[in-house]
Amino acid sequence: MAEEKKKNIPIEDGNEAEEEAKAEAAEEAEEKAEAEEVEETAEDKAADEEASAEEQESERYMRLMAEFQNFKRRAAKEKTDIHAFANERIVNDLLPVLDNFERALGQEAEASENEELKNYAKGMELIFEQLKGALEKAGVKEIEALGEDFDPNVHNAVMTEQTDEYEDGKISKVMQKGYKLNDRVVRPSMVAVNKK
Repeated sequence: MAEEKKKNIPIEDGNEAEEEAKAEAAEEAEEKAEAEEVEETAEDKAADEEASAEEQESERYMRLMAEFQNFKRRAAKEKTDIHAFANERIVNDLLPVLDNFERALGQEAEASENEELKNYAKGMELIFEQLKGALEKAGVKEIEALGEDFDPNVHNAVMTEQTDEYEDGKISKVMQKGYKLNDRVVRPSMVAVNKK
């Protein structure tokens, strides 16, 4: 029996060694699998980072292009605005002259019985029409007011009055004509609005 025990012991040690070898092999295989997973994960991360960097670069490029397009549109709009409204300052300076011309011609025509004064008034009227035509060529248009509905965007109501001639809310009198330059109000009309 002692011999059997001795024989059994090495056999058990052999089984244990095999099991240990199998366990070591399994551990090594697990370590290899983990290392491969780590390598794959690192490769995936590198690929993801590369793709992410490309996406970020692409997105940055698209934003820059959009900003550039917006800049071009703004610059084009500013340029057209400069051309369209470059005359605004001079038009504002000429409008009182136009008003005074109109008032003077109104007074001259009524008061003149003398032939010479009538001819003078006619000459002034021609000059007035020429000035008005030049302003119209520059894009100046008179704002229609008398008998129109009151619009606070183009009319400046300075008083109200009651008259049967116009409906409620209509403009019954124009104290000062208003003008637009290329569809932008340069000076609103000063008006009286009918209130019943």
